[in-house]
This record gives sequence, C-alpha cells and structure tokens, in this order.
Amino acid sequence: MCPPHRTQKPIAPLVPALASPAIAEPPARRDRALRPKSRGKRSRIVLYSHDTMGLGHKRRNLLVAQALGSAGLEVDILLISGMGEANAMPISAGIDTLTLPALTKLADGQYQSRRLNLELQEIVRLRSQLILATIKNFRPDVLIVDNVPRGAVRELDATLEYIRRHLPTRCVLGLRDVLDTPATVRRDWHRAENMAAIRRYYDTVWIYGDPAIYDPRCEYRFPADIAAKMRPLGYLDPRTRHCSAAAHTQVQQLGLPSVGAACSKDNRELVLCQVGGGQDGFTLAEAFAQATFPAAAVGVLLTGPFMPAQAQQRLRSLAMANPQLRLVNYLTEPTLLLEQASRVVAMGGYNTTCEILAYQKPALVVPRTSPRQEQWIRADRLRHHGLIAVLHPAQLSPHALTDWLQQPLPIRPAGRASVNLSGLDNLVADLRRLLVVDTLPNSQAS
Repeated sequence: MCPPHRTQKPIAPLVPALASPAIAEPPARRDRALRPKSRGKRSRIVLYSHDTMGLGHKRRNLLVAQALGSAGLEVDILLISGMGEANAMPISAGIDTLTLPALTKLADGQYQSRRLNLELQEIVRLRSQLILATIKNFRPDVLIVDNVPRGAVRELDATLEYIRRHLPTRCVLGLRDVLDTPATVRRDWHRAENMAAIRRYYDTVWIYGDPAIYDPRCEYRFPADIAAKMRPLGYLDPRTRHCSAAAHTQVQQLGLPSVGAACSKDNRELVLCQVGGGQDGFTLAEAFAQATFPAAAVGVLLTGPFMPAQAQQRLRSLAMANPQLRLVNYLTEPTLLLEQASRVVAMGGYNTTCEILAYQKPALVVPRTSPRQEQWIRADRLRHHGLIAVLHPAQLSPHALTDWLQQPLPIRPAGRASVNLSGLDNLVADLRRLLVVDTLPNSQAS
C-alpha cells in the first residue's frame, strides 16, 4: 500500500515550449493482436533514447538490447539514439544503431541543437521525420521508449500516432526509478500531456528500480489506470554488459592496481572518481584532484568525453602536481575500471548507481541537484538504506573528500543483498509476454 500524501494545491498548466496538437484521452487503448509471423521470422525491436545530456540513456538502452539479444530470443534490434559518441560501444550481432542529429540540454533544462546551426523547431522536425520513416520501414513488433513518453520536445508524436493507426506494434515506456520531485513531475507531466500519451499509446511501463527503495507509483500519485500499466522490474544489473576485447585492453594499458593484494604486488588501492559525461562534473573533478589520497592509493579521475577543454586543462595542471593522480578522458567501457576500484567517488547518475550497487563498492555519491533533483533523491534514499555515503554538492570540498577517502575500507558494505538487481531478467520475461502471437480474433484478444 502507498503511504498517505498531504493534500497539495493544484498546479496551473504551463504553455509548452513547442506547441503540438493535444492528445485525446480515450477510455482505454484498444486491444490489438500482433500480426501472425511466418515460421522462422525474427521479431523486430526498436529502442529509442533522446540522449540530450551525457551517455546514460544510450548506455542503458544498449544494456537492454544486449540482454534481449543474449536471451535466446530471435530478434533484430535497432537503437535510435541522439548520441553519436556512444557508437564506439561494442555492438553485438543482431543489433544496430541509427543516430539522430544531436540535441543538447542547457543548464536551465531547455533544448537546442548541439552542432547544427538549426533552430529548435527545425532540428526537432528533422529528428521526428527520421524516426517516423524508420518505424514505417522497419515495422517493429515492439517499440521501447526511454524516459520521455512523447520524446524530446514531443518528437515522437507523429510516430506514436502512426503506430496506433497503422501498426500492431506494442509500445513500452521505460522509466528510471526516480524522475524528479513529485511537484516537478506533476507540473512537467501535465504540461507535456504525458498521462494522455501513456493512456493512448503505451501497453506497459517498465520501472527500472526497486519499489522498496523508491516507488514512483506512490511517490508521484499516478492515476490508478496509469499505475496499473507500471511494472517495477528491479535495477538493471550492469555485470551482464558485453565488453569487447578492445575495451579490456584499453583498461589494462592504463597499468592500474586492482582490488586486493593478489592483484596488486605493492598492495596499492585504486580510488576512482567518475563524473558521467563530464559536461557538469568539473566541480567534483576539481575537488577530487585536490584531495589527499591514502598513502598507498592511486586516484583515477575519469573526466568524460564532454568536459569542456578549459576544465580539462585545469585538471591536467592539478594532476602534474600530484603523482598519485591519473587522468583518463574516455573509456569505451568504464564499468571495467569501476570493477577494479577499491572505492568510488561519483555523481549520482542512474547507470553509475547501478554499477556501484552491483559491484558492491564503497561509494561517496555527490549528486547533481540541477536542473533536476533525480540524482539527489535517489542517493538520499540509498543512503537511508545504508547502501552508499552521500555528500550534498553544497558541502563539496577537497577536505570533505579527503575525510571520506581516509576512512578505513569496510570489509563488506552492509545491506547490498536487499537490493533488487533482477531488472534485466524481469524485462526479458515481460518482453516474451509482449511477443506472444495471439491467434484468436481481435475481439477475443487479451
């Protein structure tokens, strides 16, 4: 049962940044059986992520694609992504990518073209048309949309309506466990007409999280019919991620110590700092670079591919003065480095958090609090359960990091076994359900 909520004043609707037709809200989406498949026909799946900030959405969708591709399903998977930089990630057979012209999210949460000299309406229209043309030609059996029901700036509207009118495609929305504060989610979802979109277009909503930690159905007071479509799957376990031989070689060539004396002849420990894509991680990176590491430690700062050049130059200057600090700009698979670390300092992105939980790393998380408080909310809940240490960014300093780094390493972080990390297994099982071919007449289809 969800805990009771205090009554709050209704929030006035806001004018959307880019106008689009309002969505009619039917009582329920009509039931439709999947088209019968000829014997031996492979199912087709599309995973969409808008990718306007960092690599997290693309990496999450790629992890999902790899799980589906290795589950014994006969599937071809196409990832539609707004992040070309992520194409360096290993891609398995049966999986391919389509990269959209890039959008970027500004500090105030607004969008603009990342590279092309196009107005927002122009680049969104271009992306929308590319997505629609792909769906028309690829004709997927399932479309899995990451995080944003109508896409970035409603770029999925035309595609979702086309599917509803012309294709038997099952539509799935995948959401992180935490979206933002309840008030912000209610305001943003009302403005974007997300409830209407879920009612009209989506068959199910996957929640990539453990409701024992944070249950969005309760926290956001979703209407009963929306909550009924939601399936909490558990966190996505990154230990199943496929890593290429080149990715392993890239990490090995760094020559860093590994966890445990058996892996490190001089018994050094590896302290890792991750700041996601790096575009807003300089403050944490600079504080880490100025912290005092334990005498036997090597500090590795993974700056990310999007950290501004001026910030990288400042960090290089600090690293030259600290023989214990190593800078690494980009790794194809940073999870391999985290696996070797004895402790981790990081921002609180969803993927990094899952990696910390899965590999049971002692971690100090310094979450982002703007433009969304998603990272802070998740980190605070995990701290409440004794799973991580948390430092609010307002208290961030080299001294605060030094204090944490000098603490003795715990033998084993407490409470790890209580976290549900079965998200990928449950996701595969639910997709099998969606792919079942219903041979009954449509009137009898469930």
